[in-house]
Amino acid sequence: VAKDLGLQLSALRERDLRILDRGRTQYFALHGQTGHLVTAERIDREQLCRLVEKCVLRCEVMVEGEM
Repeated sequence: VAKDLGLQLSALRERDLRILDRGRTQYFALHGQTGHLVTAERIDREQLCRLVEKCVLRCEVMVEGEM
C-alpha cells in the first residue's frame, strides 16, 4: 500500500491511514513495518461465500490529507 501510494512508512502513520472493511469483521490490516496489506483475520471462503462461485472481499483505504 505504501509503495502504491508513493508514500514512506512514516507518512502513512502521520496521515492516519486506515483500512475499512464492510461488515463486522476486519479481515485486512496494514503491516506497520513494511506497509503491506495483510490478512488480519482468518478468511473462510465456505462461510463467507458458500452460495457464490466468485468470492470477493472489498475494503477501502482511507488516508487523511491531500495526495
